[in-house]
Amino acid sequence: MAADEFDVFLFDLDGVIYIEGNPLPGAVECLELLRRNRKAIRFLTNNPCTTREKMVKRLNKIGIEAHSEEVITASWVTAQYLKKKNIKTVFVLGDENSKWECKQAGILIDDTMSAEAVVVGWDDKLRLRDIKKAVQLIDNGAKFIGTNNDRNFPGTEGLLPAVGAIVKAVEVASEKKPVIIGKPYPYMFKKALEDLKVPSRAVMIGDNSYSDILGAHQMGIQAILVSNKKTNSFPSARDFRNPDAVISNLKGLFDDNLAVKKWASPSFPWPNDGVKAGVAGIIFDRHKKVLLMKRADNGLWGIPSGHVEPGETVEEAIIREIMEETGLKVKVNRLIGVYSNPLSQVFSYPSGKIDHFITTCFECEVVEGNLIKSGEETLDVDYFDFYRLPKNLLPMHPMWLKDALQKEKVSYIR
Repeated sequence: MAADEFDVFLFDLDGVIYIEGNPLPGAVECLELLRRNRKAIRFLTNNPCTTREKMVKRLNKIGIEAHSEEVITASWVTAQYLKKKNIKTVFVLGDENSKWECKQAGILIDDTMSAEAVVVGWDDKLRLRDIKKAVQLIDNGAKFIGTNNDRNFPGTEGLLPAVGAIVKAVEVASEKKPVIIGKPYPYMFKKALEDLKVPSRAVMIGDNSYSDILGAHQMGIQAILVSNKKTNSFPSARDFRNPDAVISNLKGLFDDNLAVKKWASPSFPWPNDGVKAGVAGIIFDRHKKVLLMKRADNGLWGIPSGHVEPGETVEEAIIREIMEETGLKVKVNRLIGVYSNPLSQVFSYPSGKIDHFITTCFECEVVEGNLIKSGEETLDVDYFDFYRLPKNLLPMHPMWLKDALQKEKVSYIR
């Protein structure tokens, strides 16, 4: 049973321990039994409208033992992040709980235009002029930090907006990406585990695949979903949001028949913007040498490639990308293949953005233009013999080149 497999238990609160302030079936008894068996317990919540001390009192009130050092709230962990980054002044789009946690960490609440950072939390009294000030501060160079990016939560009459809705509004207006502190991002998990001796035997118990399960798996730890549904899975076995086990309530942790799968982190990061359309163009010269470019963003050699802009066909996109990257005007001769592989076509950018591309690859022919050896996106451009390709070549490109050399003009998906 799970209670014997792990030494550290990370619990989400709302929907796992209680609902609307009332403990869920088995929650009190199961937590007592875990403590009796000397298990380490941590409570993780994305709720920024509370403090650790208030959460302890709330849990104690419903009969659950808790201590402030065991509680990781979005407001507290955000203040700890600011302190670690040596940020002294912040403008807070949030209630008094977020401001109080910042003050406890030695950070000054600054409502002027000189604040070093903007923290987006939640305040029912939020005004449009507060968002306006946040956008102006970020545009002037202030750090942009969100306590979490949960976009909504269920209310008695339907969905209600959450912190992520405000984060998104500021992001769209400022055209800047925020640092997100809460689940599923790693900082909250790291703070929860940092003082524990055996984090490798940790498990996350949550009711949200998009924050609890995804966040745990990104940290390399196993995750159990609390759900009354018989199945709650995503199509791919590699999907980080798939739980390692499902229980209907915390009593399931003591079920001898519960099997918790081992989580083996894939060798690719989790794409945060889904799947995007990409294009690539293979160009051979008359000696059958292939044109490759050394990318400025990662220093690797590869076939000219890029993404499809709104309104473009894939043929138009590769013609544009090759012109922008090499200065050559080309025509598309034939389709080589359509490729998708999370192990080789997931890209991480310096901004923290992660994209997974499905790439349409063409064989192209130069019709005019002069080769540009370097530019904003390229460090070098040159022709290479197929059997003497550079060693630091993007991993999926040798397959595409091999397919292009085949005489049969077929297309397929890999």
